[in-house]
Amino acid sequence: MRDFDNFCRGLHHGHAPHGEGFGGAPGDRGGRGGHGGRGGGRVFGHGGLRLVLLRLIADKPSHGYELIKAIEERLNGAYTPSPGVIYPTLTLLEDLGYTTVADGSGGRKLYSVTDAGREFLVQNQEAADAMLARMNDAASPGNGRPPQVIRALENLKLAVRMRLGRAPLSEEQANAFAAVLDAAAQGIDKV
Repeated sequence: MRDFDNFCRGLHHGHAPHGEGFGGAPGDRGGRGGHGGRGGGRVFGHGGLRLVLLRLIADKPSHGYELIKAIEERLNGAYTPSPGVIYPTLTLLEDLGYTTVADGSGGRKLYSVTDAGREFLVQNQEAADAMLARMNDAASPGNGRPPQVIRALENLKLAVRMRLGRAPLSEEQANAFAAVLDAAAQGIDKV
């Protein structure tokens, strides 16, 4: 399963120029968001997701789910950060004193930026602006990642995960499963 995820990430995220991802604030370590792709490419470099989330929260206090959707929309569906990446980063922002959390509607946490968070954004404005511009460039039409292909790839990944998450495959089922994936790969190669 890990090999399949890595394969899909390579297709999905390996588009970063020179394997650099979106980068982060100078000297900002840790908090790497996204997933590594082939060739070391990743959507967000060290501290990059932290800056993007903080910038989005500064623009509008938000729930975690809203932030996931905001990033997905900015990238035209080419990347959707997982809750397993977003929520730990939000917790880190709170621990650093850059955000506060209040109970919002439906018991969901509402994240708001603090004065310290705004100061951090001012100190890293150039990096944050550059990162958002690169996100917009990556999402622009003609970037080689048509939304319908990304959607179909995400559907395939979900179907594979769901099936492999159920009862173990028999030898016959595993062979049939592999044949379906092989046929899809061969069909893609002919497009």
